[in-house]
Amino acid sequence: MDLEIQKISNKKISELVADQLQEWIETGKVQPGEKLPSVRELCDLFNVGRTAIRDAITTLKGKGLVDVRRGEGTYVKSYDYSRIFDEIRLLNQTDIHKLFNVRKILEAGIAEMAAQARDPEDIHRIRTQMDQIKEAKTIEGWKADYEFHLAIAKATKNEVLVLLLETISSTMKIAIKGCHQIIMEDPQLTREIVVQHENIYSAIKEGRPSEARASVIEHLTYVESLLNRLQTK
Repeated sequence: MDLEIQKISNKKISELVADQLQEWIETGKVQPGEKLPSVRELCDLFNVGRTAIRDAITTLKGKGLVDVRRGEGTYVKSYDYSRIFDEIRLLNQTDIHKLFNVRKILEAGIAEMAAQARDPEDIHRIRTQMDQIKEAKTIEGWKADYEFHLAIAKATKNEVLVLLLETISSTMKIAIKGCHQIIMEDPQLTREIVVQHENIYSAIKEGRPSEARASVIEHLTYVESLLNRLQTK
């Protein structure tokens, strides 16, 4: 298994480990029915103690993500994507509005700067993520969507902007997951989202800052409306 390891801080170690294991499951890095590495192996991977790993697995079990089989190990269960709707509903319309206000201010400026500072490597990175969004057949396309926006931030060559975007990444990811859950049920919505990403990409590639800014605002306004529609169901 090619599993990406992120740095674990000393604060709430078991929760951070649980979050990363959950990301493996949600993004398909560990498939349903597949066995997670042993407790000892996870301790080595994350460089944490056995208690943190066991607590993290207990958290995942409580969420219905894994099945702990005595004497055999921990196995991944099928991920119930309907729980994404529950996560979105925990964000009321005011929360969503506040999040997208921040995203519009931050990401519109990021796209404008990226259109001026991008290099061929940045263009390739953004294009790769956009192609993955277009080719996605399941909700797992949300990951490419998040990486698309992160790649644009990196194209600014401004580490502070990247850090700011990553600061809101937790709530941002919930919103992106919710968007992809909605559009997977409607091919027309999927096409519209893809076109919006293509417009952002083209403006950045061709060095049109004002158009890049406008395209991001149009996209985020559209996604916000989709999420608000979910709130009223």
